[in-house]
Amino acid sequence: MKKVLTIFFISALTFKSYAQQETQWFSKATRVVELQLKKAASAYSPGKNPRSVNPDGTVRLAPYKDWTTGFFPGSLWYGYELTGDKTLAADAKRFTLALDSARYITNTHDVGFMLYCSYGNAYRITGNKEYLPALEDGAKHLLNRFDPKIGVIRSWDFAWWNYPVIIDNMMNLEYLYWASNFLKQPSYGNAANAHALTTLKNHFRKDYSSYHVVDYDPKTGKVIRKATHQGLTDESAWARGQAWGLYGYAMCYANSKDERFLEQAEHIAAFIMNHPKMPKDKVPAWDFDVHNALDTAERAPRDASAAAVIASGLLELSTQVKDGKKYFTYAEDILKSLSSDDYLAKPGENKYFILKHSVGAFLYNSEIDTPLDYADYYYLEA
Repeated sequence: MKKVLTIFFISALTFKSYAQQETQWFSKATRVVELQLKKAASAYSPGKNPRSVNPDGTVRLAPYKDWTTGFFPGSLWYGYELTGDKTLAADAKRFTLALDSARYITNTHDVGFMLYCSYGNAYRITGNKEYLPALEDGAKHLLNRFDPKIGVIRSWDFAWWNYPVIIDNMMNLEYLYWASNFLKQPSYGNAANAHALTTLKNHFRKDYSSYHVVDYDPKTGKVIRKATHQGLTDESAWARGQAWGLYGYAMCYANSKDERFLEQAEHIAAFIMNHPKMPKDKVPAWDFDVHNALDTAERAPRDASAAAVIASGLLELSTQVKDGKKYFTYAEDILKSLSSDDYLAKPGENKYFILKHSVGAFLYNSEIDTPLDYADYYYLEA
């Protein structure tokens, strides 16, 4: 999580790459963001947040227990931060407080997405202490899912897995770093560091692409299986998974200053940026290996959500190295693509989502070529 636009403007000044005409796309996108968020806040009810669009054109709504439920309130907070519009601030507060019951959820790592993206942004922007109890409760539940013997936070409690850890979990470590600093309790930060190191050891291949799921033996801590849940195959490079890893390690370095995390972030960035299957507009298909097995456009839709997370991660990384211009420029190119008519919705359309063309879980025939709330969130964050 970072203050929306801060990195954008600081980097722009540092690299001196912006003439006035080159930021017209940004001004256009800002207008669309404000209009879409206002319409969405009026159209939907707190506690049932817009998640995506179903094939029949209806909106899929997310209750407070849904892993994505924190993204729409978080987007409203970013919208307020971007525009200064107090109406958006009031809407953000309404949709955030409606998630209060999420503070009691204990059976998933996703409390980070649920609470830190909503309540975390709310507290960061307003400083209002009314948001702290939920944040503190959620952080405690997330820490309780950490097993020091294995060295990782358990992701899921369902299905056939023994002790599953998904690459997505890297995103929620920022919540623990925040709790460690705010509560002045090193155990939170220590758990985040341990999880990142164990994931670095077990999740990545020699080319620095990532497995989606690593399943551990809860008794011995040994790896049982490396697999996928949303990618094309166990050995493929699921696009959003690579994005989660990039963002996660850039963020971990920013919080810990552990050089191993910076090195890993740069390796992942190189894998993504130099991938031969990356399209010219830098918005990847849902899996980097999909073209090798399924050479049809219908089977390889783009994933704007992966692109948005990559852009945000690269912008973070660009501030952590001496020559961050290559990361900033690549992120800028992504954001320009996402702000084009190919991906950016027209005001009043797209069921008031901001971006088009994302993919949730292709192999489950779920949320294919559709808007997604977390695509909007990370686009706004970048």
